[in-house]
Amino acid sequence: MTAAQRQVHVAAHFPGVNNATVWADPASGSHIDAESFLHMARSAERGLMDFFFLAEGLRLREHRGRIYDLDVMGRPDTLTILSAVAAVTEHLGLAGTLSATYHEPYELARQLATLDHLSGGRAGWNCVTTSDAFTGENFRRGGYLLHERRYDRAVDFIATARELWESWPEDPADPGPDAGAYEHVSEFFDLRGRFSVPRSPQVHPVVFQAGDSDAGREFAAGSADVVFTRHADLAIGQEFYRDVKGRLAGYGRAQDELKIYPGVSFVLGDTDDDARERARAVALQQNSDATVLAFLERVWNTDLSGYDPDGPLPAIDPVEGRPAVSQGRVDHFQGAKRRADRWRALAEAEGLSIRELVIRVSADHSFVGSPASVAEQMSTYVQERAADGFILVPHLTPGGIDEFVDRVVPELQERGVYRTAWEGATLRENLGLPAHRPAAAWAAARTARSAHGVLA
Repeated sequence: MTAAQRQVHVAAHFPGVNNATVWADPASGSHIDAESFLHMARSAERGLMDFFFLAEGLRLREHRGRIYDLDVMGRPDTLTILSAVAAVTEHLGLAGTLSATYHEPYELARQLATLDHLSGGRAGWNCVTTSDAFTGENFRRGGYLLHERRYDRAVDFIATARELWESWPEDPADPGPDAGAYEHVSEFFDLRGRFSVPRSPQVHPVVFQAGDSDAGREFAAGSADVVFTRHADLAIGQEFYRDVKGRLAGYGRAQDELKIYPGVSFVLGDTDDDARERARAVALQQNSDATVLAFLERVWNTDLSGYDPDGPLPAIDPVEGRPAVSQGRVDHFQGAKRRADRWRALAEAEGLSIRELVIRVSADHSFVGSPASVAEQMSTYVQERAADGFILVPHLTPGGIDEFVDRVVPELQERGVYRTAWEGATLRENLGLPAHRPAAAWAAARTARSAHGVLA
């Protein structure tokens, strides 16, 4: 390994609510059975990956008033699954998506600190925001939180959790009379009491954030340790990387104090041509007749079941001004008429059918090629500062990452850009992050940033 080479980091995403999973493949297994989670986690640890990542679904999606059964039909509790994974792994980080809107700071801080103790310092929290009333119907508060306030609550939530995690002294054997005592009064929270969990190995579990908007980028720079993002090519990735990393100095942070991990898929073949053929076959499996029409209905906001998936796009315009036909998704395709016009222009210019168009516009970033080619592509992204690592989103569950572990990891190691042993004992250490930053330092940096008129 030369001094100039940066290390490639990789993590494993257990696929959840999406259409990317190829259900019809004989190798596809359960998304509920415990062994599915444990299989993927064991494979990720065998591949020396940084962490095992779980998304979260607080309500089943609906489409045209019915449960959207083209997606997974349920989601077990995140923290329960991560606790089970902790029992069968020794080094793998445990990152779970948990909403700052529908949890409370004391509750969630206590659960994450417990997971950090249970796993010996491997807990991570992907802090997401939830503002839609559809999801809120499952909770007492309903959909009270305005979309524009979602990051305000999330920032306050993380700040509160960090105060709770620090409320015990460093030596639990000598807690003193004030152990666990805390008081936090802010716009969103008015809390005082005693935190029940002593300091955990990391003190602060690693905080993840997912969001590409300007507000999301600022939130990441001012509150997160890792960003889970998506970008389609090297240039876009480099722009995102420069922008987010460029905000760190405003919060008194160094470049390596925030890691950027795009979510990516992959398709391997014995040769690059073989991999491209396999990728095309996977895309066709992912985009059934029902799936592509439902995808299009999210933009047109009307029933398109009478259209031929292999025919042309609808000539009619999207229906606006009425409730969305699809509920429970992050993206409801704002500006539907403009988007439909762009898609029709693209389809006409390239002779694309509905299915071909949907495959084109819905595809996430994917590394396609031989194991050597994929390893080279991934290393290039990291060396060229488009990413610090990658979260792999396989199209098969639970064995989708096995081939990557067996065929790509050795190629990365051969290039000297991938670990051959664990560097540390905690998730923070294995990500190359510094020890926790005190809650007071985070707060002071956000205050200073706000004083300059920047959203913190």
